[in-house]
Amino acid sequence: MTLRRGIGRFSRRDRALAPGAVLRDGEVHLLGEVDTSDPVLPLRTAALAAGEDVPVHRAVLTLLEGCPPLPTPWPDEARDQLVHLLGSGRPAISHLESLDQHGLFTKVLPEWEAVRSKPQRNAYHTFTVDRHLCEAAANAAELAGRVSRPDLLVVGTWLHDIGKGFPGDHTVVGMEIVADIGARMGFDPDDVAVLVAMVEHHLLLPDVATRRDLDDPEVIQWVADSVGSTLLLELLHALTEADSQATGPAAWGPWKQELVDVLVRRVEHVLEGGAVHDVTETFPSEEQRALVTSGQRVVRGVGDTLTVVDADRPGLFSRVTGTLALHGLDVLDANIVTFDGRALEVITVQSSFGPTFAWDKVLRDLERALAGRLALRARLAERAATYRRSAPTTVHSEPKVEFHLDASSRATVVEVHAPDSVGVLHRITAAIAEFDLDIVRARVQTLLDEVVDSFYLEAAGGGKVPEDVLPELRRAILHAVDAPR
Repeated sequence: MTLRRGIGRFSRRDRALAPGAVLRDGEVHLLGEVDTSDPVLPLRTAALAAGEDVPVHRAVLTLLEGCPPLPTPWPDEARDQLVHLLGSGRPAISHLESLDQHGLFTKVLPEWEAVRSKPQRNAYHTFTVDRHLCEAAANAAELAGRVSRPDLLVVGTWLHDIGKGFPGDHTVVGMEIVADIGARMGFDPDDVAVLVAMVEHHLLLPDVATRRDLDDPEVIQWVADSVGSTLLLELLHALTEADSQATGPAAWGPWKQELVDVLVRRVEHVLEGGAVHDVTETFPSEEQRALVTSGQRVVRGVGDTLTVVDADRPGLFSRVTGTLALHGLDVLDANIVTFDGRALEVITVQSSFGPTFAWDKVLRDLERALAGRLALRARLAERAATYRRSAPTTVHSEPKVEFHLDASSRATVVEVHAPDSVGVLHRITAAIAEFDLDIVRARVQTLLDEVVDSFYLEAAGGGKVPEDVLPELRRAILHAVDAPR
């Protein structure tokens, strides 16, 4: 045992917080003889201060520098104090940083050294990796009431990106690291497995929600099989929200939240023993079928939804997306079906300039575009010349086109990552139209100045796109997104 003198003696102005710890002048002080051979003392002190939302006196932090690293496995109290610290929410952030500044946190978690002040690879991240993890954990603490295991939520969220400090795929590496950390902390094997699964699947819900067809029974069943339990599902649900909010303003919003919530509800139904077809909606509805069979062209905008019915032909969706881009409307989601030689397109949009939609002007131009009386390419080029979404100094990642051949049994799923620009969706869909392919579902996501567009494509006669066509399709799409902006 190593005893060191604390900061003074108890006085009337002090408020006792715990044996040997008081609140004095808005800071936590340790009084009397302090056992600096106690490896749990730094976490205990930080958790105590975070619970009061007050700082630890600088002299106390200096005193704590003499404490040894935590042993392996941790004492149960160390794990409990860490959970208490992380569970305090936003106050935990400053205390984690204070411990780290005094060289104390790597005694708790040596792996933290690798993520300290590490820049993120994507521009839409607001914080460095270490601060992002702390912010995400603080957000998770606010969502703890939604889950049955708040301890696993805050710890798993805090560690979900720890692999970014090491070479290799951050998810795969992170799973290995968290398996070691979880066992070292003294979690039982089942809990360690849950923590590892949180790392493994931390992008599952947001990626599926924003890039896949949530009305496809295969998608819902695949997510249910991947998650495997309602416990992990509820943890991933909260982790997704906490992680996205800690990433930056472009990573979370009402539309994404709605998609994630829908996905979670449907997967939960399956995990609880329900039939997947009970929760996958049928498109089109009877009302929408009636629009198609009426034989009339329909161009209708209500709220944030555009409905188009017209004769099916290559490039129809491209004309629609081009017109929307001309009016500053971004496509978020599109359901498309064709039968009896006619196409139905139901498209959800958002405005670049606010929540209101000037549908009258949009629909007039759309009627002209569908009739072949609007110079879409020329108008989009003029708009692009006078309006740029990103600053000229922005550094974009290289465009890429990925085919997910097993994502659907009926369609070929193509995912396009590219810099955002005026009319980029129009150019991509025009390139797809060159191959006489039907787009049956589209999901569009914009993160700052990058887009991730997903399309479900079927061959003209139905079924998946022949694999020998895919290299040329990739070439056409890459050329389209690389067009002058």
